[in-house]
Amino acid sequence: MTTSELISTITTDELVPLLDTDPSLYLLDVRNPDEVADWEIPGANNVPLDTLASRLDVIARGAHVVVICAKGARAQQGAEILAAHGIASSVLQGGMEAWASTYDHVTGTFAGAVVVQLRRRGKGCLSYVIGAGDSAVVIDPSLDIERYEEVALEQGWTITHIVETHLHADHLSGARALALATGAALWLNPADPFCFAYEPLSDGRSIDLSPGVALTVQAVSVPGHTEGSTMYRLGDEAIFTGDTLFLESVGRPDLADQVESFAHHLYHSLHERVLPLGDQMMVFPAHYGAGVPVKTGVFVARPLGELRNSLPALALSETQFVAWAIANVKDRPPNYQQIVRVNMGTEDVGDEAAALELGPNRCAIADPNPLAPS
Repeated sequence: MTTSELISTITTDELVPLLDTDPSLYLLDVRNPDEVADWEIPGANNVPLDTLASRLDVIARGAHVVVICAKGARAQQGAEILAAHGIASSVLQGGMEAWASTYDHVTGTFAGAVVVQLRRRGKGCLSYVIGAGDSAVVIDPSLDIERYEEVALEQGWTITHIVETHLHADHLSGARALALATGAALWLNPADPFCFAYEPLSDGRSIDLSPGVALTVQAVSVPGHTEGSTMYRLGDEAIFTGDTLFLESVGRPDLADQVESFAHHLYHSLHERVLPLGDQMMVFPAHYGAGVPVKTGVFVARPLGELRNSLPALALSETQFVAWAIANVKDRPPNYQQIVRVNMGTEDVGDEAAALELGPNRCAIADPNPLAPS
């Protein structure tokens, strides 16, 4: 085969289903180590471009090699080096920049409603479309609003309401854009400083999707990550916890620079609003970290009872919890202050939106496993 015949391309959408179905897949990231340490596709192998020619022995013969870089140029060079040595590979189109806007979704039924979880794989962001009958509500939409319109169209739903779990600091919200595109009502918690028109939420308010099915605002005030953090409850089967409770940790309380007071708030929100719920409640968070496995067709979610037993932080006293939270808030999300201003409505963003969001989410407390209380 010629050199050009040994090089193909692959899109991020084509890559996603291969991540847990192709045992021969070998992700070869040719960026510099500091770039990879900051943000990578799970399972990637880092061989910097300038060392690749001398390290070809790390690649098993017959492997399905996908070459990755920031935007694609270095990956093409890496693929050419491989081809010169008779190794076939695929260049990931758009590189990590494209990975940042790559989605898949999972669908299931809870409490009489259909829940569609949209997973933004490169950011670890989770958003939801919940429908019953002809109506649907969207939780935490991204700027890629066509994703939610497509889900609603496929399911035969009209999007009637859009809500947020909090004022986001790691990615740009699409709530206003989706409301404008669909005519849906935008409900937000006024405890977060939004500076545009919306309908204020009140504690216990419900969105009736169809007779007998309601998405209930169970606790408008679950402050801690932000003062307006909000949890949504779907019957007795599911809660959408935003950044209050993750599968691997809890939300960081420092992004408003009031870490100690917010940590106290977060403790009380968890122990007074979340943990008293039944063990069978399925927890659907707004993000997931690198240590959380993501499988095609499987929800990123866990029963509350499992998290109660697997997250040591939930067993800490208030004093211990606050000390742990303060000690483990680090590496804030990239560009978070500007992202907050945009999401508040005090700053516009145009063509720079994609670049502003690049990088991982960092909304959880970094160390999920504090020592158990004595």
